[in-house]
Amino acid sequence: MKRSSGSSLKIPVMSTISNKPQTLLALNWKMNKTPTEAAAWAKRLQEEMPETGTALAVMVGAITLSQVASEMYGSTAFLGAQDISPHESGAYTGETSAVQLKDVGVKYVIVGHSERREYHGESDATVAAKAKKALEHGIVPIVCVGEKLEIREAGSHVAFTLESLKNSLAGVEIASAADLVIAYEPVWAIGTGKTATAADAEEMASAIRGSLEQLYPAFASQIVIQYGGSVKPDNIQEICGQPNVNGALVGGAALVLESVFGMLEALK
Repeated sequence: MKRSSGSSLKIPVMSTISNKPQTLLALNWKMNKTPTEAAAWAKRLQEEMPETGTALAVMVGAITLSQVASEMYGSTAFLGAQDISPHESGAYTGETSAVQLKDVGVKYVIVGHSERREYHGESDATVAAKAKKALEHGIVPIVCVGEKLEIREAGSHVAFTLESLKNSLAGVEIASAADLVIAYEPVWAIGTGKTATAADAEEMASAIRGSLEQLYPAFASQIVIQYGGSVKPDNIQEICGQPNVNGALVGGAALVLESVFGMLEALK
């Protein structure tokens, strides 16, 4: 699918959808769990995961991918990675290629997480390059965008986030709605205990949906848009119940299976 032409992206009007995509819960472990701990967690997930209509993706560190893949084999959960190299292969010490991720069974990969942008200097252009490389190998990128507190307080959070979204999807072409996930993560709400309200999440998700309608008009209504930022079992239902919020990218609560099961139960 070709992106629509035009050099600028207007802030779209609020958008609502009547036929929501399937909810996707993506569990971002970040730099937590040893391979032994990860294998035990995944084994228990395989044994105890409840029946659910929610799609579940477990986004683990590169060193634990093989162990988690082995323990989750046959599970209804999907394997995910936290990062991907924009390069095919070669002399890129410390990087993990799309070919390597695909070989171990990765279905989803996070690109442009705020921590990668903040601590590793990743630009929108880098995020777009990573998203394209993932898609080349049949891996679905979860493209993250969001604003810092000072941007929100200045009232420019929607314009800032949509500009970042446009640049992070530059040259990214998809063949179906299932090829792409967008995660809105207000930086000020990640790991701080602060959570955007359900109305805040819907405001941005609706604006993002409007942008996707310009970029991918044939697929926009069915592209999953997640919210990420201090999501827990006691707030996930309200957040994901919004018209344009189709799931969550979860950090801290993703590490404990009881919390994961609680979120799945809340989303029923």
